[in-house]
Amino acid sequence: MRIVDVCAFYSPSGGGVRTYVDAKLRSASRLGHEIVVLVPSDKAEVTEIAPGALIAGIPARPMPFDRRYRYFHDSVRLHEELNRWRPDHVECSSPWSSASAVARWPGSATRALFMHSDPMAAYAYRWFGFLNPALVDGLFSRFWDHMRFLGRSFDAVVSPSRQLTQRLRQRGLENVATVPLGVERKFSAVRRDRELREKLLAELGLGTDATLLLSVGRLAPEKRPELVCQATAEAARSRDLGLVMVGEGPLRKRLERLASQSARIRLLGHVSDRNQVARLVASADALVHGCEAETFGLVVAEALACGTSVVVPDRGGAFEQLRPGAGLSYAAGDREELVRALLRLPLAPSQCQSGAPRLMDDHFRELFGFYRRFERAAVA
Repeated sequence: MRIVDVCAFYSPSGGGVRTYVDAKLRSASRLGHEIVVLVPSDKAEVTEIAPGALIAGIPARPMPFDRRYRYFHDSVRLHEELNRWRPDHVECSSPWSSASAVARWPGSATRALFMHSDPMAAYAYRWFGFLNPALVDGLFSRFWDHMRFLGRSFDAVVSPSRQLTQRLRQRGLENVATVPLGVERKFSAVRRDRELREKLLAELGLGTDATLLLSVGRLAPEKRPELVCQATAEAARSRDLGLVMVGEGPLRKRLERLASQSARIRLLGHVSDRNQVARLVASADALVHGCEAETFGLVVAEALACGTSVVVPDRGGAFEQLRPGAGLSYAAGDREELVRALLRLPLAPSQCQSGAPRLMDDHFRELFGFYRRFERAAVA
């Protein structure tokens, strides 16, 4: 099967999306599929990542709010690329203009919309958190009209978590399927590095009996990194703990100012080496997550695969990852609740037990098998 993935939010210096796309390319190659990922780029360029697995850049304009990213602005060019690659199946990974362009493409390939983002949770529910979500849905009825149009135009809408699947169905999308993500094999407790943990604590001015917290993600408002910083600084006044933050994004300067006011917070910036990310995650005492708008919560799943406890908001895909004995939850967006959760963490470093993790290859095997059924139905 030849799959073309129209991936609107890919960036070579990005985080979760780039990691997912790279894993998809290699997994598709191993499973015997051809795959072409169309990405917005500064130039037209095709790069082979693995046999039969390509990234094809389409010249596109930079995003105004984060210039590391670009967006598809020319639907005619996008249709030309789809015609060029002649896919059996098209996957679209964003519900915005690229999805509308794919919906209107006259080609015969089957197509699916994968909900890698949840715009209502990331923006509308967060902005209007003082209102009942049903009222917010009413205020943004045009968005839901658009989503129902996409639901009718695509053979399937794929959601990575049960909670998002349920909400999409409640809003009138009938063809939603749940296909959870998975973690890379490198995320394992064997990556735990005592010397790395001690080094990071020493850089925070703390001894080995302190608690090392880690936050991993894009430094953007919907991820709530300020909430994590502020709660850590407050909790650090009552017990010995410190926070290391991994990630880049538009809030970097603001977070640097917050970190400058507390010796217990350190920003590492973007870490491109996934093996090093796995070492960091496995070596921390707890992963602290601020975002309640995750469709899945991949970094939380990675932490649990490493035996690292998690502290997560009580809504969204990250909360769906939480298992008894694997961490704590707090009221989403509530700094005081997060402080209390941090103060309840075990004083002694320990590893949680959350069972064998679902692997990324498991995810892609299920996903590609799901797409294959649509292809066969179309042929029949």
